[in-house]
Amino acid sequence: MSDPAPDASNESLQARVERVLALIRPGVQEDGGDFELVKISESGVVQIRFLGACIGCPSSEMTLRDGIARNLRDRVPEVTEVIAVD
Repeated sequence: MSDPAPDASNESLQARVERVLALIRPGVQEDGGDFELVKISESGVVQIRFLGACIGCPSSEMTLRDGIARNLRDRVPEVTEVIAVD
């Protein structure tokens, strides 16, 4: 059984973003890191805070850009940007 695509008519923006983040999180946790959703602005900017081994890790920018941001933009069209915050 495949994971259904997020449906804008049935789920809130936050719920859809959190669902995509839940798909990404296990891969990040395998390396001792984690992240949390801080905020989603009305303009679609998603703020993420890195935790654990991700803090200060040189690969965290790549994780943000190529993993988190790409997946969110692909699966949740309202997401316009993803940024890391402290």
